[in-house]
Amino acid sequence: MEFVTISIAIILSYALLRTIFSILRHTKPNNLPPGPTPLPIIGNLHLLGDQPHLSLAKLAKIHGPIMILKLGQITTLVISSANAAKEVLKNQDVSFASRHIPDAVTAHNHSQNSVVWLPVGNRWRTLRKILNSNIFSVNSLDANQHLRSQKVKELVAYCRKASQSGDSVDIGRAAFRTTMNLLSNTMFSKDLADPNEDSGKEFKEVVGNLMVEAAKPNLVDFFPVLRKFDPQGIRKRMALYFEMIYDIFEVLIKERVEMGRIEGDDMLDTCLKISQEKPDEFDHVAIKQMFLDLFAAGTDTTSNSLEWAMTEVLRNPHTLAKVKEELEEVIGKENIVQESDLSKLPYLCCVVKETLRIHPPVPFLIPRKIETDVNLNGYTVPKDTQVLVNVWAIGRDTNMWEDSSEFKPERFLASTLDVRGRDFELIPFGAGRRICPGLPLANRILHVMLGSLLNNFDWNLDYKTQPDQTIDMKEKFGITLQKAKPLCVIPVPLK
Repeated sequence: MEFVTISIAIILSYALLRTIFSILRHTKPNNLPPGPTPLPIIGNLHLLGDQPHLSLAKLAKIHGPIMILKLGQITTLVISSANAAKEVLKNQDVSFASRHIPDAVTAHNHSQNSVVWLPVGNRWRTLRKILNSNIFSVNSLDANQHLRSQKVKELVAYCRKASQSGDSVDIGRAAFRTTMNLLSNTMFSKDLADPNEDSGKEFKEVVGNLMVEAAKPNLVDFFPVLRKFDPQGIRKRMALYFEMIYDIFEVLIKERVEMGRIEGDDMLDTCLKISQEKPDEFDHVAIKQMFLDLFAAGTDTTSNSLEWAMTEVLRNPHTLAKVKEELEEVIGKENIVQESDLSKLPYLCCVVKETLRIHPPVPFLIPRKIETDVNLNGYTVPKDTQVLVNVWAIGRDTNMWEDSSEFKPERFLASTLDVRGRDFELIPFGAGRRICPGLPLANRILHVMLGSLLNNFDWNLDYKTQPDQTIDMKEKFGITLQKAKPLCVIPVPLK
């Protein structure tokens, strides 16, 4: 115990000295954006609390939508309005296109090969082109939608079994398992989250553990001088999880190569075909890292969004009745929603948009970094500044949205606003060259799962978990924005 105490004291003293040296060595540029006065050493870290998206939204009302803070050693720019986001993500996209890389994703050199974290350059462009042209193109997604449809049918069957026994369904957990299998079937034509198979159970647990570690506040991200110590062991554990996932992917790749089936039926077939044609640009290592990115980015975000959507619909009887009426008229009661049905379900689409507005899956877009001093709306933003776009604050901006905290899907019925990165009032998937490449797939999955659950059952709250028959709306902050208390509801057969 004494050794641990002494070690921590040495590490903190080292960080203190390096921070003081850094302050003395660097001069502040003139005309910085406004922001709260930082304290010595910790800067403004004490202002974040356990709900940083909410804390920074409140601070933005005092200091403005372009605000600068000092988080430990890291100068951080926070963007909190649609107009400011448009300037950063569109008008000056090139200047703001680099990434601020969290220490956790440097494990196993992942950040050096990941399309999420790579700087904009030839390697990044090659990977993005593969994703946009071959993986997430309309033709590619249409070709394997039957695989995803089967997983949605299994989700409905799972809920139907629960309805027969009167058991409740943890919507978030069921959605996570289904989303993982939707993704794994799109990629590999097989389940990787089957609780009845050890390999499936292992994969689900590893991905879950990886997301937990990535979401933990990491001292190294605020005090980079601590990087060599990895005081919380986060990078070490992340390296272990990365390796376990890569090993699972390697087995799947070898199986497919030995089968000799590379015909483009799923993502793996497509990737192996590209790898054969361009081995120098896209080898098996790149395939594994791309799949890791897709699972990490797609599981928690989609399952959390579905849980929030179900939560809001069940809290608003008018919305529930209206969306169920539309589903019954268009596809018929107790049918599965198909991806081809979505263009005929405008109110369902409004429900999803409103969910993404008020509960964005990622409260802050993946952090960016500027490589040189940048002029932003008359302010000077210094080199190496981390840039956070508070999508949560933008979606609840009272200057942009009437009754901004109210769930009102009708606001989109006569609106052309969309989530595809053109309308900066609504950018849950980002915008500009760094927009989420998986948007087309995530959008399909979310609509189909939500519509199918609402069209096949009525839903009652579980008295055991919600004895007062109210739904707890508290949020749990992490990489994704989760419900603090899971939504557990009982599916009831339709009359």
